[in-house]
Amino acid sequence: MAPPHLMTLADLSVGQLRFLLAHSNSLKSACVPHLKPRQNFGISPPTPSWTQSLSSKTVALLFSKRSTRTRVSSETAVSLLGGRALFLGRDDIQLGVNESLQDTATIISSMTEGIFARVGDHSEIEEMAKYSSVPVINALSSLWHPLQTVADLLTLHEHAKLFEEGASASQKTEHLPLRPLTISYIGDSTNVLHDMLVTFPRLGHKMRVGTPPAAAYQCPEPVWNRVKELGCDKNIWWGSDPQDALRGADVVITDTWISMGQEAEKAQRLRDFQGYQVTEALCREGGANPNWKFLHCLPRKQYEVDDEVFYGPRSLVFPEGENRKWTTMAVFDALFGGWHIPSLAGTSLGEYEDAIHTLRSTR
Repeated sequence: MAPPHLMTLADLSVGQLRFLLAHSNSLKSACVPHLKPRQNFGISPPTPSWTQSLSSKTVALLFSKRSTRTRVSSETAVSLLGGRALFLGRDDIQLGVNESLQDTATIISSMTEGIFARVGDHSEIEEMAKYSSVPVINALSSLWHPLQTVADLLTLHEHAKLFEEGASASQKTEHLPLRPLTISYIGDSTNVLHDMLVTFPRLGHKMRVGTPPAAAYQCPEPVWNRVKELGCDKNIWWGSDPQDALRGADVVITDTWISMGQEAEKAQRLRDFQGYQVTEALCREGGANPNWKFLHCLPRKQYEVDDEVFYGPRSLVFPEGENRKWTTMAVFDALFGGWHIPSLAGTSLGEYEDAIHTLRSTR
């Protein structure tokens, strides 16, 4: 049986995306109370009520780039699933020094039950998957960042009440279906945006994207080809005026303007992105909805979004960051633990019981 891999969310059906959201929510609901401090120190903690699908299994975490959220979320997710995370940084193994990607993937996959890889060029993760005998999940590549978008979606579903008329900024209601949203992305065409482009429109949302007009900031052809294959382009507006991109926005998102490896371009990029900083004034002038909310995958620089927005009541950034853990856990459980992502027809986070039963019965 060939192992299943996850390179981008474009590889998953709408039903599989819904399952991952629901399963993430289920795992979070089960784990959070269990992890709180115990009041009775003489009593042993209860047995985990969630799946221990990675018991006695090892997941290799291959990181050629530094990371905070991706590393912490993946290590803690493996631990909660009963497995062991084996972190392998670029200075820890022979990859790129004395050994080819093919040989590295062959050897590591023979000793572990899954590979989670954060690479440079997307071709590296594709080659790794080609030679691996266990599932490979893309932790980030030059083109795609799938697990970030799953965390974004879970965060929006958890805060669905905030997008209803008259909602209070403090309200949060789980299991509420998320109405169709207008999601505005302001900034560079990065791997974070690319998985949004192939995901949000398929779940009923519209996207408005504002990037500088230079060719360097436009969507790469391989990504846009996937967007068109899935029919997502019909619900995507793309232009160079950030105010136009913000028209009717329920959610405003930005990402780094200067990715790792682009430091030499910093001065030029800062000039090109003048006027793109997310602020209350920009969103008001652009016509964003009065109760718009803000997301950012982190790390964040102030020239991308000012403190008023980033630390203010519109920001869902830190719940979004925490949700990297729960969504990573769901993906690891499905692919590393079960070699299969089931499909879920429902639209609410509460409609997950049958799909989770299906997942466990295939083990």
